[in-house]
Amino acid sequence: MVTLKQLAKELNVSISTVSKALNNSDEIGEETVKRVKELANLYNYRPNKMALSLKQNKTKTIGVIIPNILSRFLAKVLFGIEREANKHGYNIITCISNESLDKEKESLQLLGSGSVDGFILSVAQESQVNNEIDHFKRTISNGLPIVMFDRVAHDVMCDKVIVDDFDATYNATKSLIREKRKNIGFISNINDISVGKLRERGYNKAILEEGKQEPIVLKIKKKDDPQKKIKSFFKKNKGIDAIVGADSSSGIIALNMAVDLGLNVPKDISVIAFASKSDSNHTFPKLTTIRQHAKSIGTNAAELLIHRIENAAANERMKTKIVKTSLVKNKSTL
Repeated sequence: MVTLKQLAKELNVSISTVSKALNNSDEIGEETVKRVKELANLYNYRPNKMALSLKQNKTKTIGVIIPNILSRFLAKVLFGIEREANKHGYNIITCISNESLDKEKESLQLLGSGSVDGFILSVAQESQVNNEIDHFKRTISNGLPIVMFDRVAHDVMCDKVIVDDFDATYNATKSLIREKRKNIGFISNINDISVGKLRERGYNKAILEEGKQEPIVLKIKKKDDPQKKIKSFFKKNKGIDAIVGADSSSGIIALNMAVDLGLNVPKDISVIAFASKSDSNHTFPKLTTIRQHAKSIGTNAAELLIHRIENAAANERMKTKIVKTSLVKNKSTL
């Protein structure tokens, strides 16, 4: 493999000049930059990343820990993270916690032993339920910055990227009230985690402000059969004329169940849920969705972490970026 030294010798310039030219330094003239890059391309030159990381004390690698690989939302966040990381010359290593506190701790410990410069993560369900945060604090105290997204631990001092879960659900519920819906239900399959609680609070606020009905809430537990629970929910609340789903699964099952029970959607009942465009494309009628803009969440998380890594000495205040959701109307609402 050709080296910087060999390129410099053939071009009759210093090693420093070659290095600066390859990194588009303003100190090097355009003609020299062009000559250096043409020769580097001819020899298929690639920088030695291991040598660079030793010299700079950086791995140029980000550790990403997500709770669930099957989630379409998390897959899109991951896409946004990787795309932004690549722009800045960073690679990513992804671990899956499978909602386990122990697995989350293991991933932090494994990657934190010299493999990465920092972490982007969404907190595992077990960590949130048990309010376990010491492993995050320990990682940060060891000099590795963390950016949390979606599910975050508010007592951990780190950068965060979240969506407006409370406001999004509040506004979605208000839109159903404007449709003259009188009995609006809320169904959640994520009631144990922070975003699920925020979404329920947003729904409750909108209902209690209106003052014409009491909240009608179904919380589906991990051990439950969602189909049976939602069917029973409809039979118990026969006058229900709208549903807000805290997650895509709840919304899609509720819409399908309403159709199976002979209800006309949206004439008899409206359905809104946190879901993606592709989720909506697989329902009939097409589901009205609250979009979280997952790729934007990933992009923002990567930007925050890379800035924190590359400005470690700046001691800047921690930031929380809020990505606004969008209510996308489709055929499941009036």
